[in-house]
Amino acid sequence: MTNSIYDITKYGERKNIEFKENLNVDYHLKKDRKQQLASQMKYRMEKGDGEAIYFIGVHDEGHLIGLPDSEYNESIFVLRSIAQEINAEILEIEKHPAGHGSVAKVIIGKSQKNKKKHLLVGVAGHVDHGKSTLVGTLTTGTLDNGSGQSRIFLDVQKHEIERGLSADLSFAVYGFCNDQAMRVDNPLKKKEKSKLVEKCDKVVSFVDTVGHEPWLRTTIRGIVGQKLNYGLLTIAADQGPTHITKEHLGIILAMELPVIVAMTKIDVVTSKKIVEVQKKIFDLLKLVGRIPYMIKSIDDADFVTKHMNQHIVPVVKVSPVTGVGLDLMDRLFLKLKIPSNGKELKKPFMMYIDKIYTVLGVGTVVSGTIRQGKVKKGDKLRLGPTNTGEFIETSSKSMEMHHYKKEIAEAGEVVGISITGVDIDEIRRGMILCSPEYPAVSVREFEAEVAILVHPTTIKKGYECIAHIETIAETMTFEPVDSEYMSAGDTGKIKMKFKYRPCSIKEGQKLIFREGRSKGVGTITRIIQ
Repeated sequence: MTNSIYDITKYGERKNIEFKENLNVDYHLKKDRKQQLASQMKYRMEKGDGEAIYFIGVHDEGHLIGLPDSEYNESIFVLRSIAQEINAEILEIEKHPAGHGSVAKVIIGKSQKNKKKHLLVGVAGHVDHGKSTLVGTLTTGTLDNGSGQSRIFLDVQKHEIERGLSADLSFAVYGFCNDQAMRVDNPLKKKEKSKLVEKCDKVVSFVDTVGHEPWLRTTIRGIVGQKLNYGLLTIAADQGPTHITKEHLGIILAMELPVIVAMTKIDVVTSKKIVEVQKKIFDLLKLVGRIPYMIKSIDDADFVTKHMNQHIVPVVKVSPVTGVGLDLMDRLFLKLKIPSNGKELKKPFMMYIDKIYTVLGVGTVVSGTIRQGKVKKGDKLRLGPTNTGEFIETSSKSMEMHHYKKEIAEAGEVVGISITGVDIDEIRRGMILCSPEYPAVSVREFEAEVAILVHPTTIKKGYECIAHIETIAETMTFEPVDSEYMSAGDTGKIKMKFKYRPCSIKEGQKLIFREGRSKGVGTITRIIQ
């Protein structure tokens, strides 16, 4: 162990690494000296993206000296006191024998005792109805130029920027500190997002989906695959509700999410057109059994958030170009309640994988929304199922939420988790990452209670289509249980089978199946072993 510490210290202090021979209360906690050391610690944490590494009992040049127990304990006490000065804390201590006693490797990070509220909102709507522009303006505070300038913060792929169309899920963030909205100047700068998450006591994460019809599967993934608290549906005032608007609204309602409607582009139409489109929106919401409520003032926003449920739908007229209605959107997100996840936190950790990537110097990273439980750095985990139905043993190396390093991540948070010992080619979207205690099962067949939506043909034994469950999107074969076939408007029991590989699912989960457009929705009722 000592050799491994020496391998780090022999290269001297650098970036976020600091050496201290020893620290004592009488000298190092004097006001001026303590402030100097606190500033130094802050600098090291900046260099380490929120994490500093201190070596105690080590000479400035990297020699391992070692401290007797009394001096060792006093040095740790002083280091902890300095950390508290900058709202940080000791996250981990490694003690190793060296020289005349012991040396310590101490990891210091931001204090995570103050629990942040985290609201996760899925944004949907037809192509060119202003989803990305609205989210870009909300998260940066920068008004749009009328040509989707603020959208560029979310369309990060070259072809998306050139065409002005989102092709994949984007994640944006803003938040509130002491009831004031906190935004970032440039969401593409990782450090800015990290600092915002650190400062805010309430964080709002937007999952910006895709409005273009050919990418409907990506939209479904955004709404079904994340543990969303609310759905935000954008409807442009120059077009009004379209068939895609209805499709997206149907998906949100199938997931039993409360929904907010933003009528965008009110700056490009007449007041007569706004009234006309508002009526169409209200009629559509009433048709699906919802109660539309127009938000015209801060008082309206406060009232509706106090009584918000799956039946009441706040409708806000907004323009990211003129800024009209943005204050009302802020107020809604400030006041919206976050469902309690106390019960979920007590369960074993589990997350459905949404994205897989490699980060230089970090390794394999998987990201998604944690469904239940907590995970901390160093936890032993399982990943799967593989194509043969097995689960691979791994462990968590580090975690980030919007580039903010976390020692513990919990249910409801969108995180990237660096994992050990697994090749990126072994992982696919729809797998789960879980603790050994989680009752993970590998499932090929199950029964579901479904409702068939608009479908021109009959669904009978052998019918195939794509089913979405959490982040899973797999080809399935169908077999009606209660009748020989099912058609539009029918409800009933269906036996479903994953065609190519098993997945980890459980009773009670929602599903959507589609063949181009959505064909049906349902709930898993029985796992067939």
